[in-house]
Amino acid sequence: MQAQTLIQTLKNSCLAHYDEREATQIALLTAAHLVGLGDNTAPLRVDPLRDWPIEEKQLRQAAERLTSGEPMQYVIGRTDFFGREFKVDSRVLIPRPETEELVDRIRRTERDARRILDVGTGSGCIAITLALELPTAEVAAIDLSADALEVARHNAEQLGAKVDFRAGDALSSFDRLFDRPFDVVVSNPPYVPESDRKTMHCNVLEHEPEMALFVPDEDPLRFYRAIAQTSWRLLREGGALYFEIYHALADEMQSLVKQMGYEEVTIFCDLQEKPRMLCGRKPKQ
Repeated sequence: MQAQTLIQTLKNSCLAHYDEREATQIALLTAAHLVGLGDNTAPLRVDPLRDWPIEEKQLRQAAERLTSGEPMQYVIGRTDFFGREFKVDSRVLIPRPETEELVDRIRRTERDARRILDVGTGSGCIAITLALELPTAEVAAIDLSADALEVARHNAEQLGAKVDFRAGDALSSFDRLFDRPFDVVVSNPPYVPESDRKTMHCNVLEHEPEMALFVPDEDPLRFYRAIAQTSWRLLREGGALYFEIYHALADEMQSLVKQMGYEEVTIFCDLQEKPRMLCGRKPKQ
């Protein structure tokens, strides 16, 4: 099939959900994956009349999934995070760019960390990346979902990362799972208030796991509160707690963490100038 036909077919499937520019980009990346080029879309763009081997059934299935609003990352079964390829499917959230920024901040700031814990690991992107970027650190990760842990373990194996994955609930006393303190605890927990559903794109609402996204309007900080409380028992003195946060609740988050006794509580903005990261430290006695 000619490249231009392949791309146009996939683009038409996206136009109900995305604007022209984004639909074109999604079509190009999906097409490149389908014909075995990975992320290299150049051969498709520079020679649109070239024929590429692809089964009609394979193309039809991909087009139908895009038409339904399913995210491209689920359709091709992977996403890039911190320059590495991670498997993703409907069992886990698709990692966002701001999470890369959180990981980068920890990588640069906590170079001497010897033990790191990721709470609510999902695809494992945070834990695995930190294990690879800070190879002298022991990294552990927990998640309540057995399905998510299966994906995370697969990613760790594929990327050659050593991470201690365990089943654990962020809302309970997960400190019982470990017998030694940590230098860093990091979490990107569910934080979107239920009332914000109406503002979200259908590709998120209808396809990504709800349990990893939403919190009740009456207690939107429930995960942060529970994780911060348990982390207080897990962190060594001077240890750091990092969160990815909901920008609309940044002030409330800073107040909460300060009230719980953490010091040097700082909010950091992402590249879009939105407050999306928080760090606090357990005080030294």
